[in-house]
Amino acid sequence: MEYGKIKREFHIDASPEVVFEVISSPAHIREWWGAETDLEPVPGAIGELAWGDKAAAQAMVVPITVVDAEPPRLFSFRWVYPGGEVPTPANSLLVTFELVPSGAGTVLRLTETGFREQGWEIAILEEAYQEHVVGWDTHLAHLSEYLTQLVSTP
Repeated sequence: MEYGKIKREFHIDASPEVVFEVISSPAHIREWWGAETDLEPVPGAIGELAWGDKAAAQAMVVPITVVDAEPPRLFSFRWVYPGGEVPTPANSLLVTFELVPSGAGTVLRLTETGFREQGWEIAILEEAYQEHVVGWDTHLAHLSEYLTQLVSTP
């Protein structure tokens, strides 16, 4: 296995405008990803994702920087996961959501790259890659369910 990139693609019965809002808005990110954030969906915006209780210092906090925000077709960010310093091309993973209109819905294409570029030993690389595979499979299922509920609610 190359451990170079994670790719997922699926169809959502929601417009690209709605999908973009859900993948990039703090209020929606909380619902499908379970993370608190104050991130603004504009290129260069710096923020963090926090899972758990920050007030009690029991949260996992991950720095995040928006790379591209082109509504309603593209949203990408860099993150240092697990947490660390401010993301740069040298120390982070790049996550890209590409949204393609498809009938009345959207094809969402997710790609995460940068694993091999971290310079990790093979055991650490394999573990991090597998954690992200499981994580994206879980969170993208939540995203799909959340969007389905969102667009079917009158």
